[in-house]
Amino acid sequence: MEYLNLNNGLKMPMAGIGTFMLSPKDAENSIASALESGVRLIDTANAYANESATGRGIKKSGVAREDIFLVSKLWPTVYEKDTAVDDMLKRLQTDYVDLLFLHQPTENWREGYKNIEKAVKEGKVKAIGLSNFPQELVQEAIDSMEIKPQVVQVEAHPYYPQTELKKFLAKYDMGLMAWYPLGHGDKSLINQPVFSELGKKYGKTNAQIILRWHVQMGNVVIPGSKNPDHIRDNFNIFDFQLTDADMAEIAKLDNDTPYYVPTPEIVASYAEMQLGEDL
Repeated sequence: MEYLNLNNGLKMPMAGIGTFMLSPKDAENSIASALESGVRLIDTANAYANESATGRGIKKSGVAREDIFLVSKLWPTVYEKDTAVDDMLKRLQTDYVDLLFLHQPTENWREGYKNIEKAVKEGKVKAIGLSNFPQELVQEAIDSMEIKPQVVQVEAHPYYPQTELKKFLAKYDMGLMAWYPLGHGDKSLINQPVFSELGKKYGKTNAQIILRWHVQMGNVVIPGSKNPDHIRDNFNIFDFQLTDADMAEIAKLDNDTPYYVPTPEIVASYAEMQLGEDL
């Protein structure tokens, strides 16, 4: 494993497993399988309705909590709730999370941020993150909040490498965590000839080449899967190194086009979106 050094001194694994769109049963089994395979970074969220399942998966694995870098997110409907962090910890069956994100940049994000700051002071959260936040709001958090953020989580992949955002984050030693690291499973991306050629060169799959590209770009990746073989394959990316020439070829795929484009109306709707039951 390789690690990202956060600006508060924490070390974060560069690759982990995500639980987006996994049912509680699948999340529980995937988390247990991943941990048993050596994975130590887990990403979940209360919006995924599988935090309780994530907690069960951790217990099932037998891996000590202190050996796991556990990440979750608060949804806008609970930003202003005094018990939001405690409720999350209860679902996860833990006393703390290593990194906690605000999931969406709704109007009440500042209240949510202050709630997380309080949790940091109480030892319930180790690092603060902003998910899907535009650069100007990340800057506001840096300038106005008592505790500076450590990580942003945004869409990033070879079609959309977040070049300008990465330059901005570097000024503050902030990390980038990529969702849709494989382009949301887009075959046109995964099957690009450059990845097929590099796969043959290194004896790796196209997906492994893309995930290795992320790590060398400094991105933390959290591909999700419920297949134990795929889970293991997703982390078999630390025994080879792409060359500068390889990275330059991949850079040619950049078309600065995301798959997800949030409108102000979509973002505003998140503040009213009620969550499903966490089972």
